[in-house]
Amino acid sequence: MIEFEEYFTGIVDNKIVACDKMKRVSTMLLEDYHNPKEFHFDYEIAKKHTDFIEKFCKLPSGKIGQPLKLELFQKARMQAIFGMVDDDDIRQYNEVLIIEGRKNGKTTETAAIELDLLVNDNEGSPQIYNVATMLEQAKLGFNAAHKMIQQSPLLKKHIRKRANDLYFALNFGFIKALASNANSLDGLDVHGATIDELAAIKNRDIYDLVKQAMGARRQPLLFTITTNGFVRDGIFDSQYEYANNLLYGKLKEKNRRFLPFIYELDSRDEWDQEDMWEKANPGLGTVKSVDYLRQMVEKAKDDPSFKPTVMVKDFCLKENSASAWLNWAEIENEEKFEFSKMGFKYGIGGMDAADTTDLNAAKALCMRPNDDKIYLKSMYWMPEEILNQMTQDGNRRERDNVPYLLWERQGLLRTHPGDKVDKKVFLDWFKEIRDEEDLYVLYIGYDPWHIDDSLLREFKAEFGPNSMIPIRQGVATMSQPLKELRADLRANRIVHNSNPIDMWNLSNAEVKSDINANIQLVKGDDPRKRIDGTVALACGYIALKDKFDEYVNLI
Repeated sequence: MIEFEEYFTGIVDNKIVACDKMKRVSTMLLEDYHNPKEFHFDYEIAKKHTDFIEKFCKLPSGKIGQPLKLELFQKARMQAIFGMVDDDDIRQYNEVLIIEGRKNGKTTETAAIELDLLVNDNEGSPQIYNVATMLEQAKLGFNAAHKMIQQSPLLKKHIRKRANDLYFALNFGFIKALASNANSLDGLDVHGATIDELAAIKNRDIYDLVKQAMGARRQPLLFTITTNGFVRDGIFDSQYEYANNLLYGKLKEKNRRFLPFIYELDSRDEWDQEDMWEKANPGLGTVKSVDYLRQMVEKAKDDPSFKPTVMVKDFCLKENSASAWLNWAEIENEEKFEFSKMGFKYGIGGMDAADTTDLNAAKALCMRPNDDKIYLKSMYWMPEEILNQMTQDGNRRERDNVPYLLWERQGLLRTHPGDKVDKKVFLDWFKEIRDEEDLYVLYIGYDPWHIDDSLLREFKAEFGPNSMIPIRQGVATMSQPLKELRADLRANRIVHNSNPIDMWNLSNAEVKSDINANIQLVKGDDPRKRIDGTVALACGYIALKDKFDEYVNLI
């Protein structure tokens, strides 16, 4: 039995420990293998590539100089990538996504594939690129390929290192490392590329430019290799969701050119179950040390601040930041609702105003009889001048590395003329949802630091003299409600309709504790991480808890 069959059949038959996504991709590949249609499996073509790697490529680190002996999972993946071809022997797959735990040999594997694409793929003047956020990261794969060349007499004879690339004179091809500066990538003619640590890339331009630069090639190949990461709503999440939709049949039309290999735990509860670790670490026990991973897990048990790193980097689960108040499982809630059809009549408001360029956020928190869930309606505002700057001078990078312009088009964010937001937008919005949604806001929690007496009088005149509840942002006011709010988020009792701005703000929030373990929200050191929506939610939540009996009696 060839490695392709052995590995993917082993996964489907539960002889190899694997997550559900790997079972699905294995089933898909085996179906195409046994019942070929447009593409068929050609073992000799696949073998040509794996033989080249095992014959000419040496280990670039560890047991340096030893032949690169491909593990079963590596060889099976390569056979799937190179062996599925059409009747003209053109590859089926031109894009491969590999998500797996750190230290499973991703960089070494793709460095060897880059050499194969350079020398052994029958392509004239192939351009092969290693791309990452930072040049140092991009050079990891480039340097691994260079070390392989230095240890192979034949490769060393024909491939020479120039100032910025590895040049193969026989076909005028090269391998080069590039940082993710979008301007430097225009005009490329890419035959092969590896985007390393996709989860660390905040802006999708780098991916889009490399992908589009492959259009003139006969059978290009793009690898994106990564663990999970702490950056949310970036290109990684987009690619992960796309792969998920492919594997679970949610795409309108199946993409037969995209091949995802996603190794992850199926449940967060599996992180300390040693017999489950292989799900996220296919090279465990061969490429990656079991003892090393065991040490990481034990450290995480003793040091909770280290646990998010282990969950993300070793087990490929979502987190937002190692010092964050919430983990991603607590933030994520896939429940959806249509606000106008829920029958809400009364709500509790919350708002957080900004002085200058920060987001401004408002919330309406609503409940229904005999339902312990809190349903959110949110709105955000930014100065119009800030968003205009994003469209000038060909600026590809949006402010704070999030898609404000998209959010505005989706109606999740509004702009206000000028360079700051008039705080009267809060009053207008609460009046708007009263008049248009027939939702009366009984009380509104607010941070008094940013609301002047004039606006406060207008609110009270519109919603009642006792409608405004000041929420001081210290531990005395915030600590216990924040702990209760986190518990409700964890239990999926806060339904935010998967609002991306809400989720981004929640993921940015950090907490500061005093010696008595009392907590308060803090923004953290990165000024790009906005938490205004979280503060608005906390203000509304505290007001709701304060007026809970009165509110429940009304609904």
